[in-house]
Amino acid sequence: MWRDALLVAGKDLRIEARSRVGLWQVVPFALLALVLFAFALGPGPVALRAAAPGLFWLAVLFSTVLAIQRSFAIEGGEGTRDGLRLSGLDPAGIFLGKAAAVALQLLVLQLVLFAGVVLLFGARLHTPWLAITASVLATIGLSAAGVAYGALSAGLRVRETLLPLLVLPVLAPVLLAGSRAWAAALATSPAGGGQWLKILGAFAAVYVVVGVVLYGPLQEAA
Repeated sequence: MWRDALLVAGKDLRIEARSRVGLWQVVPFALLALVLFAFALGPGPVALRAAAPGLFWLAVLFSTVLAIQRSFAIEGGEGTRDGLRLSGLDPAGIFLGKAAAVALQLLVLQLVLFAGVVLLFGARLHTPWLAITASVLATIGLSAAGVAYGALSAGLRVRETLLPLLVLPVLAPVLLAGSRAWAAALATSPAGGGQWLKILGAFAAVYVVVGVVLYGPLQEAA
C-alpha cells in the first residue's frame, strides 16, 4: 500500500510540476480571493486582523476544491482512470498517494497565503507551533475528504459543479476549527487552541480511515 501510495503521489506531483497549473491558476486564485476579502472588509486594520484567520481558511477551502478537481481532471482523458483501476495498484495506496500529493500542494499554498495575510492584514503569529499543527492536521483532513468526494463525483458529467456542493459542507468543521486555532495562534495567549486541534485531528483521522476503506468501491463505481 505504501509503495503504491508513493508511486501515485510521485505521478501526480510530476504532472503538476510540468503543467504548472497550481502555480499559474490555484495560487493566483487564492491570493485574489484574499485580496477581495480584504477589500470587502475595508481598510480598518483592527477588523482585518480579527478576520484574518477565517479569511485565510476560506481561501484555503476554495483552493482545495480547485486542487481536487485538477487531481481528477488529469485522469479524465485517454482512459487514464480505467488504466489506473486496472493497474493492480492497491486502491488504498491510490487514495493515500493522491491525498498526499494534494496535501503537499495545499501546504505550499498555505505558506504563500500566510505571507499574504501578513502583508494585507498585518497579522503576526505569537504561537507558531499551534498554527503549524493546525495547518498540518487541517491539510490532512482537507485532502483526505476532498479525494474521497472527488472519487465519488469523478464519473459524473456534472462533476465540476457537483464537487463543490458535495465537499464544501463537509469541510465546514475544518473552516471552524482551523479559524479558531489560528485565532488562538495569532493572539497573545493561545488559550483554547488545543481543543480545536483535537477536532481537526479527529476530522483528519475519520476521513483518512473512510478513504482507505471505501476508495476501492468508489473507484469502481466511478
